[in-house]
Amino acid sequence: MGLIKKDLLGLQDLTKEEIELILETAQSMTEVLNRSIKKVPTLRGKLVVNLFYEPSTRTKSSFGLAAKRLSADGMNLSIKQSSVVKGESLVDTAKTLRALGADGVVIRHGVPGAAKLLAETVEIPVLNAGDGMHEHPTQALLDLYTIQKKREEIADKKVAIIGDIKHSRVARSNIWGLNKLGAEVRLVGPTTLMPANIEQMGAKVYTSLEEGIKDVDVIYLLRIQQERQDKGFFPTIKEYTRFYGLRKEALKLATKDALIMHPGPINRGIEISRELAYSNQSVIEDQVSNGVAIRMALLYLLIEGGLEDE
Repeated sequence: MGLIKKDLLGLQDLTKEEIELILETAQSMTEVLNRSIKKVPTLRGKLVVNLFYEPSTRTKSSFGLAAKRLSADGMNLSIKQSSVVKGESLVDTAKTLRALGADGVVIRHGVPGAAKLLAETVEIPVLNAGDGMHEHPTQALLDLYTIQKKREEIADKKVAIIGDIKHSRVARSNIWGLNKLGAEVRLVGPTTLMPANIEQMGAKVYTSLEEGIKDVDVIYLLRIQQERQDKGFFPTIKEYTRFYGLRKEALKLATKDALIMHPGPINRGIEISRELAYSNQSVIEDQVSNGVAIRMALLYLLIEGGLEDE
């Protein structure tokens, strides 16, 4: 049984069963990564293209490593050096890649819906690596996988997502995924960084950090994008840290073994104190390693067409 859909565009589009299949497949990929020889011939001869219109370090390198571990050929399209700067459209670029024999395309784009447009244009699988402020499904899937590995079950867990919810595609994907797997989702932050009517997605909103993280099992911190500071969403970085930065005293309000998560890069001393970022409760490094397994699983499911029957 494989994924029903050709593409991975967002967690809003996935069923609970599809998410569970991805997580199950990622476990098999983790076993591969734990071997002395961390490579399998599953996608030998396949070409995976990274099409990134926005800067990326972790996601791009994670997809590149995932393709390599599956023995696929990888190609990174450098946008600044391509015909895109001459006015070539996304659709034309996609057609060129298809003509080159690509078997799958990973795209990151600043415009919401860009991945969907690409998927409607080409017959090969399209994996959304982030489209504007819409979704970042692979980040949310690796987050779900990390929670599952540490706590076995996601159902009934309380998860607090803290920070700039308004501009976060990571938050949106996580809300969809956590809800579908039965978790309680809390959003914590100033009202200026909270989207209107976000409760309709199935989340509870808190403007108090202390109230928001009380008795939660997972604390998920979002990066404060300092480049947005001039927009006036909050008075100063120092004031944001005072009210919403995670410190040791506030952590005591959560469950004793609450997980601390962050999609990176971390602004240490702002979203989270340095001591907590490197504490035993932090699973930030686990998120990075789990990202490779999740992306291996997705490349396998979408390009190879599913799991073989035992």
